[in-house]
Parts: sequence; C-alpha cells; structure tokens
Amino acid sequence: MNKSKLAIGLLVVGTLTLVFGTVIVFVGPIIIDNQIVKNLVIDPKNEMSYTMWKDVPVPFFMTVYFFNVLNPTEVLAGEKPMVEQRGPYVYRKHIQKQNITFHPNHTVSYLEYRSYFFEPSMSVGNESDVVTIPNMLVLGAAVMMENLPFAVRLMISTTFKTFKEGPFLTKSVGKLMWGYDSKLVDFLNKWLPGMLPSTGKFGLFAEFNNSNTGLFTIHTGKDDIRLIHKVDSWNGLTKLTNWKTPQCNMINGTAGQMWPPFMTKESTLPFYSPDACRSLEMVYQREGIMEGIPLYRYVAPKTLFANGSDYAPNEGFCPCRQSGLLNVSSCRSNSPVFISHPHFYNADPVLLDYVQGLQPTEDQHGLFIDIHPETGVPLNVSIRLQLNLYMKKVSGITETGKISEVMMPMMWFEENGYIDGEILATFHTNLVLLPMVMVYMQYCFIVLGLATVLGVAKMSCVHTHCTSEITSCGLYAALQ
Repeated sequence: MNKSKLAIGLLVVGTLTLVFGTVIVFVGPIIIDNQIVKNLVIDPKNEMSYTMWKDVPVPFFMTVYFFNVLNPTEVLAGEKPMVEQRGPYVYRKHIQKQNITFHPNHTVSYLEYRSYFFEPSMSVGNESDVVTIPNMLVLGAAVMMENLPFAVRLMISTTFKTFKEGPFLTKSVGKLMWGYDSKLVDFLNKWLPGMLPSTGKFGLFAEFNNSNTGLFTIHTGKDDIRLIHKVDSWNGLTKLTNWKTPQCNMINGTAGQMWPPFMTKESTLPFYSPDACRSLEMVYQREGIMEGIPLYRYVAPKTLFANGSDYAPNEGFCPCRQSGLLNVSSCRSNSPVFISHPHFYNADPVLLDYVQGLQPTEDQHGLFIDIHPETGVPLNVSIRLQLNLYMKKVSGITETGKISEVMMPMMWFEENGYIDGEILATFHTNLVLLPMVMVYMQYCFIVLGLATVLGVAKMSCVHTHCTSEITSCGLYAALQ
C-alpha cells in the first residue's frame, strides 16, 4: 500500500515537472521578450537603459587621418597629386543629451552635445604636426565662382592675393581641425555674411566641437516598441529640403545610436545623420560573437553613395559625379565638398587614377555596426568617412594655376565606440547568462519529469509482473 502511494506521488510530481518544463519552453521566450521591452523603453524609471541613452557612458573616439600633399607645386602645374596618409590623431568624444523633454504622444526631444579631447597616448604624432592640404577657401571658392563674369573672377583672385591666401595650406593638425585666424574669413563674414558655415575661426571641424547635432524628437517606444528611437522630427522638420526628390528628403530611421529590438537578418539599420545631411541605411552582412554576446554585423551597401546613373533612387542627391561620392554642397554653403568612404573604398576605380597614394581595403576603410539583434543595442561601431574637395583650373583665378580636374581627398575620420567593462558584464549577465539558465532549467525539468514518470512506470510494470507470477504459482499448486 505504501509503495502504491509513493508511486502515485512520484507520478504526480513527475507529470507536473514535465508539464512545467514544457510550459517554460513556450512561455520563457515571451517572458524574456517582455522584460526586454519593459527595460528598453526610454523612461527615467529604467535607470540603466536611460542612463546609457542619456549620457552614452561607453568609450567613444574620433580617429583622424590627413592626406599630406607631397607635390603641391607640381599639382598647380597640372600633374597628378601625390599624398601620404598622416595619423592617426585620436580624440576622445564625450556625448551628453540635454534639454530632455518628454511629450504626451510618447516622444522625447533633446539636444545632444559633443566635445572632443585629444588623446596623445593613442595618437601617432601630436596636434602640432604640420601637414599640407588644399585651401578650401581658395580652391573651393574658385569652383563656386567659375560661372561669374571674368571681371568678378579677377577681383576675387586679387582679394586672395591681398589676404595672402594661396591654393594650399601648410598648418598644424590642431589648427586645421579646430580653426585658425584668417583675415580673409573676417573679411567675408563682414561683407558677405552667410557665405561661410562658421563666423569665427575657420577649421574643418570648428563647428563640431562643443556643439549640438540639432533638436531631435524621437519615439520612446512606450506605446509601440517597434517605433523606439525612430526620429519623429529634427529641428522641427519631418522632411528635408536639401535634395531634389521626396524620397531623398525623407528623415528615416533612428538618430544612429540605438534601434528597435527583435531584429532579423532581413532588417536594415536606417538612421538620420545631420553631418551627412541625409538619411543612411546599412544592411546585414553576417553573424558574429563579441565576448559571448551574439551579434549581427551591418555594413554600408555599395549603393549608399552610388550616383543616379548606377542607382536610380540616388538621382535626387545629384548633381553627381562618379559613384562612391556624395555631393553635400547643398548643405555646406555650396562649397564643392563630397563625402566618400576612406581611400575611395567601394567607389568608381577611376577616382584612384587621379590621385597617387591611396590603397582602399574593407578592413581598414569599410564602415560597420555590430548590433545585438534582440535589443537593438550596438556593441561595436565604426563609422568611417572621407572629406574630399573638387578642384579644377578656373580662368581668371590665377591661384588655381593649371590644376587638372580632380576629386582631392583631404582627410578621413573614424568614429568608433564599443561596450566594455561593467556595462558589458551587466549586458552579458542579463541577456546571455539568465536566458541560458532559463533554457537549461526548462530542459532539466523536462528530463527530470520524464525520468520520474518512466521510473514509476517501470516500477509499476515490475510490481505487476511479480504479482502475476505469484498468482500463477498459487493456482498451479491448488490444481495439484
């Protein structure tokens, strides 16, 4: 009798354990997904994720390389430019969101401020290093003025000579980056206000340091997690006016720091970049693992900077030149400035024929984002872009000499960041270890439940067999 009760008890426990393990198999992923949604919503109550979004506490760097022109005199005589890459010059980038305002429609507005601090220990050289690059004020202005009357061009050339501005600049890295005093800049800002993008010192990144990227309004995900981080408006605009087609003027995707969760290999990474003056989109390349955390790697498609002839949807970004170049003159005071991948990677090969000293490779010059697909959180980011100046001879402006028509690389930079330290450990624990423990638990329950039920069944079978044998023996004896 006691054995029967024990068998029934074990059978009940085994069945319940088996059922519980089976339920976890189906319910567990739902519980994990709900926790992800709950913790990702942009809300001050979600302390960890909100702090990560607000202050971006992960290490972030901007690495800069200049193309030092080795033969400026020969370039003026019409020969092919020869350049050597100088750098890296590394800056630690500090990002912080301010003026954060939540709205009733489940959006939040903010200004994101950025500041840069030189890191000598991570750099090859110092900000005092001297390099020679094209003078944008002269060679850029010459292209902008080429259709003006000849007399006006002569007057412009005289102005350059008056202020002792030549076709090439030889200055320190620090001055080229963050600005230098120029009497020509002061003159232009006084008599032609608005012609230049900045009113103070003139430098390639003068307007970036200690500045904000504009007023972003994004979705918090509180009403729909599929919308989280997606841009609702930028500087009050829901679409741009720089480009020629509605598609090119669209503000798509997020602000470029996080994306909605539950991504698949068919998902893309769209984001709006104020610096590029347009929306960009990256595509899935492969799976990977970083410190035990699964990731998807996204890269730029070849069509990203393709011209309108090679990729019709990009026609709105024209006037275009060779594929691999983005004309940003419409948002850079009409200066003939183009963006590309570094060393003209993924661009029309003819661009490499115009300049000597470039060697594009995917590892060094391709851009990528490694992202955790379940949460949409980037684990490792490397955005690499090159700044180019379109140069040519312009009659009447003698500073241009006999320069051959060329797309001249001036410098390229990489903005990279990665999760590490305590944040990475917490991320790994919450998103890898705990789900793994739940998976092991569910199968342990299933195996334990099955083992218990089968054990009870076997015991019952043995007990029944023995009872049958005893009964048979008794009957046989009685018949004798």
